[in-house]
Amino acid sequence: MNTKHITLLHSNDMHGDFLAETRGEGGHLIGGLALLSGYLNRVRQTEKNVLYVISGDMVQGSLLDAEFRGISTMEVMNYLAPDAVTLGNHELDYGLPHLLFLEKMANFPIVNANLYIKKYHKRLMQPYVVLNVDGFKIMFIGIITDAVLMSLRTDSLVGTLVDLEDAAAEVGRICNAYKDTDIDLTVLLTHIGFESDKALAAMLDPAWGVDGIIGGHSHTILEQPEVVNNIVIAQAGTGTDQIGRFDLVVDGDTNRIVEWKWQLIPVDSNLAEPDPELQLFIDSYKDAVDRKYNSLLCRLAQQLTHPRREEETSLGNLFADVFAERGRTEAVLIGSGSIRTEELGPLVTLGNLRQTFPYDDTMLRLTITGSQLRRIFSHIMRPENRDGEGECYQVNREVEAIYSDGARSLVSLRLAGQPVADDRQYTLALQGFHYKSSESNLGIPNAELTALAEPQVVTTSARDVLEEYMRSHQNLNSRVEGRLQYR
Repeated sequence: MNTKHITLLHSNDMHGDFLAETRGEGGHLIGGLALLSGYLNRVRQTEKNVLYVISGDMVQGSLLDAEFRGISTMEVMNYLAPDAVTLGNHELDYGLPHLLFLEKMANFPIVNANLYIKKYHKRLMQPYVVLNVDGFKIMFIGIITDAVLMSLRTDSLVGTLVDLEDAAAEVGRICNAYKDTDIDLTVLLTHIGFESDKALAAMLDPAWGVDGIIGGHSHTILEQPEVVNNIVIAQAGTGTDQIGRFDLVVDGDTNRIVEWKWQLIPVDSNLAEPDPELQLFIDSYKDAVDRKYNSLLCRLAQQLTHPRREEETSLGNLFADVFAERGRTEAVLIGSGSIRTEELGPLVTLGNLRQTFPYDDTMLRLTITGSQLRRIFSHIMRPENRDGEGECYQVNREVEAIYSDGARSLVSLRLAGQPVADDRQYTLALQGFHYKSSESNLGIPNAELTALAEPQVVTTSARDVLEEYMRSHQNLNSRVEGRLQYR
């Protein structure tokens, strides 16, 4: 049999992870874009047919990205030269006009099939790309998470097909329309989370010919891909510490895949040498950022951590307590995903804090009833919100919430030691993003949140509040105290 070999490499949720980390006594390097580039260069040099794709969230999450509003990341992505990329929700963080600017910077196709200009029902991006690899035609279609709609709620011109059913239908339209181009392999590049990928795969008509889904958003680490409805589903965690690799064997006569193997490969100094040219390029950005952000902000009493967004953390507790004090509110909900690093301190530079809390969002104070507050906690603490794809929160020390997974209900909610009374009024602080997306993230629409009083702006920059507080407070400390309990 005449066979062809195709290597398909993939990343997702890189979040501007520019720099390698040193671990172990031997100074072992882990991750970073220079090491990743070194591996890509080696594979491209040693294998005949190589493709590299990225399933969203290239930007947002590092100081090197945020300081240059994604421009630094796109320049490095041009250096890595992916063959196809799809949008993630964080590509919208700098605003729609800036996304379109970044898209024009890209020397590679950015595909998305379900982001539309509403009035004209026209797609904002190129929906798919067909790549010819040694006579083997592969079509990549981009599908984005419905979280992008939250970022665009203030933009009446742009919308997205948000339901999985709508996304499945969109895939079907594209596949049906382009069957005459003799596509040999169809792959969805998605950013909807691993569980949603499986649900989407189950909805797809086998006649459409979708063979695989390479996803992102949930930061899922796999031992092997899952197969649903005869569709192979893979993801490669988060950051640049690892990369997914498919090795495909294709029958050259029929152009059918006869064998495939997948690996999640650790990106470290045992795998490849850092790309020296890219490292110099990254260092030029790093030097500029270091000069600006290396000033010492404060010292914490101990290192605080934020290992998982689905649970209460010592770092999340500290931030929530600061916002409760400064905002003079009884309860605070801080999006766990707003905290982008797993640890902070004990020495904290301005750069450390910007890296940990990069989002420059407003903070609003709302007046709501106890009944509404109980509804919110019942919604955010439910089990299906803790699957890696939900929106979870950190709370201030006055809050004690107990949820029963078995009964699927909120057992108890107390503020400052007192049970929350349904008919009493309470103050709640929220970030602007979570206020705008309250119906989906908190289970309560804006109209109900503002029924008693209009929201008050506590600050136009939650990040500035943290910086100023930490400058004037030394030896801050916080611990996990059982503010959010699950039984």
